[in-house]
Amino acid sequence: MSRTEVHPRAAAAAVTAEEPTVDQAGKARRKYRLIRLVSILVVLGAWELVGRQINPLFMSYPTAVVRAAVQMTKTGELPKALLSSLSTLALGFAIAAVLGVVLGLVIGRYKTVEVATDWLVNALYATPLVAVVPLVILWFGLGFSAKLFVVVLLAIFPVLINTASGVRNVPAALIDVGTGFAASEWQVFTKVILPASLPYTMTGLRLGVGRAIIGMVVAEFFTAITGLGALVVKYGNQFDTASMLVPVLVLMVLGVALTAGLRQAEARIAPWKETER
Repeated sequence: MSRTEVHPRAAAAAVTAEEPTVDQAGKARRKYRLIRLVSILVVLGAWELVGRQINPLFMSYPTAVVRAAVQMTKTGELPKALLSSLSTLALGFAIAAVLGVVLGLVIGRYKTVEVATDWLVNALYATPLVAVVPLVILWFGLGFSAKLFVVVLLAIFPVLINTASGVRNVPAALIDVGTGFAASEWQVFTKVILPASLPYTMTGLRLGVGRAIIGMVVAEFFTAITGLGALVVKYGNQFDTASMLVPVLVLMVLGVALTAGLRQAEARIAPWKETER
């Protein structure tokens, strides 16, 4: 009975041919960046052409928005509003992230806690929380506390629900191995459950940061005192469309940047997830 033998070098060459090289991956990344840049330029160009044909009362165009942004930056209005919004967003999202992860781990781990709280979590998550903002303002007034509470309220549930789902999807065999080696409950949490559920938690954080920005802007709409939302209300009431679009675009860039940053953090914290894609 004959047997075909494969030379080790040939086998290694075949494996190498199947896997993308570092150079190929770099070329692919450059290609995707170029495609993204071209798409952005096309959209901005179309917006510039179409926006110039529309009454400035209803629509502006990129060059006018840039001029308005430069003017608002020179006067210090835009940096001051951005700093106010970022302080609320950073603290509110940090609180929501910590509470969401801790509660999600507990709810996902212990069935008794899940049964006792799932109805409340689902009810609050399904409720349009924007509708309770006037009530929050009655409780906390028009200051920083009201905006902070709204940000936490909107951002916590994506983190909590995704973390709990990640804990429930941890393979039982992994937990059994930890228990079999006499690991304590804390060690099971930190060594098994937390790393295994981390990709779900990072997904919840990416969703939560978008909701946090929404909560921040909605609270500023109602208070209309400080922040980017207050600028939108101010220039909207003045029918200055170009200036009104400046904080809107800043919020858009802020959301994209934070989401991309969390994605990069996930790639560093949970690199094994990238290899599964």
